[in-house]
Amino acid sequence: MKNIKFRTITDKNGIENVLDIVERYSGVRLPTEYANRNKVVGAFLQDKLVATYMVITKPDFRSLMFVPSDNWKKTNLSVTDDYDMMEINGLWISPALKTPLMQGRIWAHLIKDIFMSKKKYVLLMRDSRNKIMERFLNMANPTTLYDGPPMLMAGATSHEKIQVSFTTRWGIILNCHKYVGEIRSRMKRAKEFEKARSYSAPVNNNAATLAQPI
Repeated sequence: MKNIKFRTITDKNGIENVLDIVERYSGVRLPTEYANRNKVVGAFLQDKLVATYMVITKPDFRSLMFVPSDNWKKTNLSVTDDYDMMEINGLWISPALKTPLMQGRIWAHLIKDIFMSKKKYVLLMRDSRNKIMERFLNMANPTTLYDGPPMLMAGATSHEKIQVSFTTRWGIILNCHKYVGEIRSRMKRAKEFEKARSYSAPVNNNAATLAQPI
């Protein structure tokens, strides 16, 4: 398997490239200042950027900008200091990482960074329409803080509808087996798909297709 290398992106051009990619993928432009004061992680395959995410370990947290203050009072989130929290943002995985195992390496590295942050709570925000991200985030048993249109400040951009939730650092670590199970399930489905494709290949130029692709 080709080797994926991870490194922290600190140069101006590299960070702007990440912001451009995330904007094309999500439709949301993250502020340059926000990226500059936080950790921007890039995954590289043969020196080409194939995945990225941001680790935010100090306020201000972008996800909390969109949560009405009353929603805080309805949760059991016992935060005595903003520095008890962290958030993950700007997650992007390129289609170039075609196998579930390669994609799993990105998730494993992300979970490692969350664990090494030593923060108690992890804030999570996603586009409410993104069902794939919903499936992955739900494996950490998060508590929803807000689900609805974002409360935008002047000049800020976000999705039409967002979900902001939180979980604990240990909540993610202790549910790692769910992510491993999901990767194994995807690997199994990928093998079954390739097997079906092999049966669908014609025997010769005049042969009929043996099976329809799925």
